[in-house]
Amino acid sequence: NYQGTAEQKKKRASRNSARSAMVKAGKVRKGDGKDVDHKNGNPKDNSKKNLRVTSKKANRSFPRNSKAGKR
Repeated sequence: NYQGTAEQKKKRASRNSARSAMVKAGKVRKGDGKDVDHKNGNPKDNSKKNLRVTSKKANRSFPRNSKAGKR
């Protein structure tokens, strides 16, 4: 139910758009083991200043709960 909600679909589409933009810019490639990170944690903010390339380990290591946010 969670992943099929309209809100989650929009967030996923926005994350995919961010990855696509970074591929177009030549910063990442398919299969390179990197993630496109949203610095402020908002997947709908795909401005150039908010996106960066990070390792999967670094991007997926922060806790996801109500008190923890990206720093």
